[in-house]
Amino acid sequence: MCGRTACTLAPDEVSRACSYRSRGGQRREPRWREGDADKYRPSYNKSPQSMSPVLLSHRHFDKTAPVDECVLASMRWGLVPAWFKENDPRKMQYSTNNCRSENILEKKTYKDPLIKGQRCVILADGFYEWRRQEKDKQPFFIYFPQTKGTSEEKTEDDPMTSTRNKENSETACPPELASPDSTQGGEPGEWTGWKLLTMAGLFDCWTPPGGGEPLYTYSVITVNASKSLESIHDRMPAVLDGEEEVRRWLDFGDVKSLDALKLLQSKNSLSFHPVSSLVNNSRNNSPECLQPVDLNSKKEPKPTASSKMMMSWLKSSAPSKRKAPDTGESPEEKEIKAEAQSKSAGGLQQWLQGANKKPRTK
Repeated sequence: MCGRTACTLAPDEVSRACSYRSRGGQRREPRWREGDADKYRPSYNKSPQSMSPVLLSHRHFDKTAPVDECVLASMRWGLVPAWFKENDPRKMQYSTNNCRSENILEKKTYKDPLIKGQRCVILADGFYEWRRQEKDKQPFFIYFPQTKGTSEEKTEDDPMTSTRNKENSETACPPELASPDSTQGGEPGEWTGWKLLTMAGLFDCWTPPGGGEPLYTYSVITVNASKSLESIHDRMPAVLDGEEEVRRWLDFGDVKSLDALKLLQSKNSLSFHPVSSLVNNSRNNSPECLQPVDLNSKKEPKPTASSKMMMSWLKSSAPSKRKAPDTGESPEEKEIKAEAQSKSAGGLQQWLQGANKKPRTK
């Protein structure tokens, strides 16, 4: 299953992070559907019913759009079928946050969107999953392995940057895991930040029976857990690994539904680390949700290559260009919280302090 995610990038960063190549070989950054960038709020702890960034074919909104053009939209997590007759989507009596890949063709809620080609890609830094233990559950953060390049956008005269670059050069992931968007010396505009997790999903558009604004919602498709994750949970999101898989999943014109379903496979290509139980409460929305913990001492463990990349990315990203998470706190409360976090160790806390003090303005 997949019941909690994180997506901390600002809207413009999301667009850059999911750039793609057109059929002519040109790299493009998908634009946001009008008004949707404002509906999305970065968060370290996204739960169902929240708005998340979703990538899909532009032809769902404009039938005259180029066949290979993608667009970003903000959609609510938890699919509301177009045929739902109640006037309030919260009156649904069953959960549609996830849909099992093996049952898609058996349930009208998912079969209808699939037949209509309403396939989408849910974007996230990663997702959380809980491993059952004797008395409680241990949460883990699961994400794509990160590659070298996240801190190289900083200037060379920054001594902290020099240290991070040296550290990253010693812990970079193997070449076979490298993302084309994180490659040194690549074409201009290539993304060198956090590699977003791309999860296959289905979406639908529901309009209130009495009229009103259409509501776009989605469901994350799940498959049996891979060998590397089955010790945590028996299910996992259907991850699309690489631009070609994403392209084929979104191309509802040339790639028919039954062929698209073949892309939904368990993947062993994910990294993970244990995190604090702080993430158990969806109201908690801070970098501590992502912070690796030692299961024995509950202290920060020796980081792995990918977790170092995560720390480096959050530390080196310019806070003035980011959009602070929507916590619902007053400016005074944020200032007090930021001051307290500055006394604790770890780059994630320092990054949030900067984000809170210098929120991105439009």
